[in-house]
Amino acid sequence: MTPPRFTSVPKAVPGDRVAVLSPAFAAPAVSPAVHEQAMRRLTESTGLIPVEYPTTRQLGASAEARATDVNAAFADASIRAVLATIGGDDQITVIPHLDDDVIAANPKPFLGYSDNTNLHNHLWSLGVPSFYGGSTQVHLGPGPAIDDIHLLSLRAALLDGGETQLTEPGESEDFGVEWTDPRALTEFGEREATEPWTWAGPDRAVEGRTWGGCIEVIDPLAVADRMPATGDLDGAILLLETSEELPDADQVMRWVRGLGERGILSAVAGVLVARPPVSELHRSVPSVKERSQLRAAQRHTVIEQVARYNPDAVVCVGVPFGHTRPQWIVPYGGTIRLDGAERTVTADYS
Repeated sequence: MTPPRFTSVPKAVPGDRVAVLSPAFAAPAVSPAVHEQAMRRLTESTGLIPVEYPTTRQLGASAEARATDVNAAFADASIRAVLATIGGDDQITVIPHLDDDVIAANPKPFLGYSDNTNLHNHLWSLGVPSFYGGSTQVHLGPGPAIDDIHLLSLRAALLDGGETQLTEPGESEDFGVEWTDPRALTEFGEREATEPWTWAGPDRAVEGRTWGGCIEVIDPLAVADRMPATGDLDGAILLLETSEELPDADQVMRWVRGLGERGILSAVAGVLVARPPVSELHRSVPSVKERSQLRAAQRHTVIEQVARYNPDAVVCVGVPFGHTRPQWIVPYGGTIRLDGAERTVTADYS
């Protein structure tokens, strides 16, 4: 297989229209108030005009109907970007109904994470770069404001471009206030101080195009035979994160080991691993010590498995992307540089 040639995707300008879709779960149907606040904040912070589609607020929409909205958003020349409201569980069933010719001929930025790994991976196969992160229902609508690092990377992905060094905001929440609670519009979830990022591998800088996503989604992608050819990932930066389903370290170890056996770990130049959630809504929250131990167990097993298959890979664990808030949106199919000597992560949003 020939590796995809990635196309250059133009940025939007204030006043442009952007699609807001639910290609997985239609979260706006659960809490219209959070969704509508997100739409207002999107326009206020970027100048962009959100456009909803038939399934954006439709619970239980078929895979075909959701794919129709994705196809329509890419086909419409007046739509300059596509934003997912949230992730979900069954986006893998949407992918076969996409019109690849339309999408490849009309590339535009797509933002989302979690189950949206399916769509990111598909765009990657078509040579269309995207941005991993962003959920209107999680990162724009709830709370008193948009987090600084999220807004910075949102604007970089949609409007500004350029290189940005990722930084640690110093606080994190695993989940926010329940959307049906009026406080969700004005309060963050319970936040705690974060820990320094952990680096492993050689003290050198590596740079490459990114691929990966939510590891619970990568597993069924492999079963469905939708993974990139291993050779296409030579020199890439692998993105890995886990979801609110809170897989334990043993399960994460098996998934990462599977990537090693497939040859992916030995192919990539570096691995960027997100700070994992370790508590969830409607369940007893582990103590501070227990939360730290759960994160450490996952961190250690990922580093151990990467070292087993590729001791030359530069690894950074703990960066706030994926299932956390504040959240960095990061390039997918774009470029990230991991500098193991300077301990810096730099993302190119062009």
